[in-house]
Amino acid sequence: MTFEDDDLYRDITGFAQDTPTWVQHTAEVGTEAGILVFGALFVVAWWRSRRGDPRAFAIAVLAPVATAVAYVCSELLKSVVEEERPCRAVAGAVPSLAECPPTGDWSFPSNHATIAGGAAVALALVRWTAVRVTAPLALLMAFSRVFVGVHYPHDVVAGLLLGAVVAAVAVRLGIRPATRLAEAMRGSSAPVVRWLSGPGAVPPGAYVTSHRRR
Repeated sequence: MTFEDDDLYRDITGFAQDTPTWVQHTAEVGTEAGILVFGALFVVAWWRSRRGDPRAFAIAVLAPVATAVAYVCSELLKSVVEEERPCRAVAGAVPSLAECPPTGDWSFPSNHATIAGGAAVALALVRWTAVRVTAPLALLMAFSRVFVGVHYPHDVVAGLLLGAVVAAVAVRLGIRPATRLAEAMRGSSAPVVRWLSGPGAVPPGAYVTSHRRR
């Protein structure tokens, strides 16, 4: 499989070499730190959903699972395509900012971009307004993989699309059993299980009624 974006790769990596040192270092760190940020967003989504209905809680729990499924699909596709990294394959390109992965760590699609695309979509399914944060973060994370020189542009585009599609499908397929599990967890007699699943939504007027009884 071949793609005609070698020139674009050279342009982006050449531009990267001309940027200030702090920008280069930020890109190198940010390309990995983005995964930690998405991880933190998963935790926030879970925590907030503990006071939502069972379906909302189920989607929040499915979000990291769906992203992990997308990552596995990316790894499987890598083993089929076996595309060499551009930091070794593109003639005339400047040295990559990040260390070029070893031979056998294939390029297509980008795992980081797949995780970013999957996480962005999964978190948006938890709360649609989250897309204002997750979409720019996913795009920036994907671009950084080309910027530091370890992926072609088509690698990250494919990764974003793969992650988004797989995550959406995984959530769609898992929503019913996950919702039933959430309901069962909230009815459990185990305190730890009830804490993990949360109390659920408070019925309208429940606080007022409870307050009057006092």
